[in-house]
Amino acid sequence: MATEIKAPTYPESVQEGTLATWHKQPGDRVERDELIVDIETDKVVLEVVAPASGTLVEVLKAEGDIVLSNEILARIEEVGTTASPVKVTTASEPDQQVGDALVNPAAKKLADERDIDLSQISGTGKGGRITKEDVVNFTPAVVAASAPAVKAPATIEPTMQEGERVERRVPMTRMRARIAERLLDVTQTTASLSTFNEVDMSAMMSLRKQYQDEFTKMHNGTRLGFMGLFVKAAVEALKRFPLVNSSIDGSDIVYHGYQDIGVAVSTERGLVVPVLRSAENMSIATIENTISAYAGKARDGKLTIDEMTGGTFTITNGGVYGSLLSTPILNAPQAAILGMHKIQERPMAVNGEVVIRPMMYLALSYDHRLIDGKEAVQFLVVIKQLIEDPAKILLEI
Repeated sequence: MATEIKAPTYPESVQEGTLATWHKQPGDRVERDELIVDIETDKVVLEVVAPASGTLVEVLKAEGDIVLSNEILARIEEVGTTASPVKVTTASEPDQQVGDALVNPAAKKLADERDIDLSQISGTGKGGRITKEDVVNFTPAVVAASAPAVKAPATIEPTMQEGERVERRVPMTRMRARIAERLLDVTQTTASLSTFNEVDMSAMMSLRKQYQDEFTKMHNGTRLGFMGLFVKAAVEALKRFPLVNSSIDGSDIVYHGYQDIGVAVSTERGLVVPVLRSAENMSIATIENTISAYAGKARDGKLTIDEMTGGTFTITNGGVYGSLLSTPILNAPQAAILGMHKIQERPMAVNGEVVIRPMMYLALSYDHRLIDGKEAVQFLVVIKQLIEDPAKILLEI
């Protein structure tokens, strides 16, 4: 009896996906719940596992094909069935032998189009097969000519012609294309404006230094970072300015009675924003733990769509990459986003004296259709006050 392998049911926010990588080939033995194929959507990479143990006998979709929700991808002949042997078929041509390696037909075609030498690519598929993804991710290495055994004459000309310029064309991933589409849509459909302030990080850095060891010991190795305190400060500020925590739906304003804080995480595939659900009920340790777990899952491509859906407010930290100041783009349909930046020592006037303080610029981008400048400025001032006096976060004052 043949069992169908289907694409998962996509949520309403995802219309379709692209079949990224087959981890099994026709004729391969598979076990129940073993990873069979990856589907890349505009948000995450979905892993499709085998619904039963058996032999993969038919593949209906090739790498690079568009896949719809619940569409049949392949069939498995289950173990222990008495059916006659099933002819192994595939949606494309069989793998080709190139040198010592097997090459997926889609990978061979793409390599020919880009004039790439397949012998330079290490296959990541089963048995070292070279997949289309291997070709897409391949970056030609610039190899220096080996030095001869004897001293070469000084008149030898360089092998690369002067003025030679190299170009490489790579198709956008579905996630990158969707990110580009969303960002362009936001800039065209919102009245985005940014306001700035600066915050003295002395008190928070002192608090962190004083309690780091005790905090880590008490919370099973969890490190006390700045993001946990910034999330708590944002939660308190959002309670005072509910309009910043709202969104526009048609001609209505939707006020959210909870604070779901999105935390922007950069990955090799693009920017993703996992959400801290009901952050107002989270402790600082829980926030730090959850963010750390999200970051690990983002790097491994394991974030689920549910973990990135929704959110009422977003925080992004460009400071970890050295950004001193930026204007973050709204994460629609949210009304505002907070940008953190690099901490840098600067001379500041304090009580009539010039002192050196660790300062951070803060940026708040907001939708001016919904939030007035006065409210945006006051919201950012509250963030500043809470960060400069962290005790106020705990006392909610």
